[in-house]
Amino acid sequence: MGRQLLKVAVIGAGVSGLLTARELQKEGQQIVVYEKSNQIGGLWVYDPEVETDPLGLDPNRRIVHSSIYDSLRTNLPTQLMEFTDYSFTIEKNVVSVKQKNGMWVVESKTNGDDQFKKEEHFDMVVVCNGHNTQPKLVNAPGIKKWPGKQIHSHNYRVPEPYKDQVVVVIGHGPSGFDIAFDIAKVAKEVHVSSRCPQVEVRKLETYKNVWQHPKVPTR
Repeated sequence: MGRQLLKVAVIGAGVSGLLTARELQKEGQQIVVYEKSNQIGGLWVYDPEVETDPLGLDPNRRIVHSSIYDSLRTNLPTQLMEFTDYSFTIEKNVVSVKQKNGMWVVESKTNGDDQFKKEEHFDMVVVCNGHNTQPKLVNAPGIKKWPGKQIHSHNYRVPEPYKDQVVVVIGHGPSGFDIAFDIAKVAKEVHVSSRCPQVEVRKLETYKNVWQHPKVPTR
């Protein structure tokens, strides 16, 4: 008995959507990828625009999926960052997914066209629409009353707005340090808070204006 050919819908052409589509394609399945933006790549597509709410709290804000800042670079070969043998359906917004008669009915529309909606039937649906769109924030005592500017790294793009300022970066992961060093080019001081409480306050040797601190207390 031959392998059953399935028609599969993949919603989202970010990292998880692309990998899912690629693996399904290797298995010989019939796949359709829906992507509501005009490019594939999800978080890895640079967009100079940022959200109207820099902390990402307003549910009515314009959603910007990209978290890429201007100075970010990858050391991967271009050939590993692209698929040349698959055509993606972009600017298609999935309106609803319903189960009917043992199949999945996916209703979609083209961006900017609210009049025409298209229905397609699938054996399976894989939702890869990106949980990283919603920023995670630090609940530190007094942070809501602090009068200074606050943004999430999701909305960071270029260092120029931080020229001659004293900046605190909460988080010392790859993006935390990367953004801190980028801002340090123009800022007066940059203070990086590490998640590890055992870290001692110290000035980084390779930067004249960057200090590392222990974890910011949280509730």
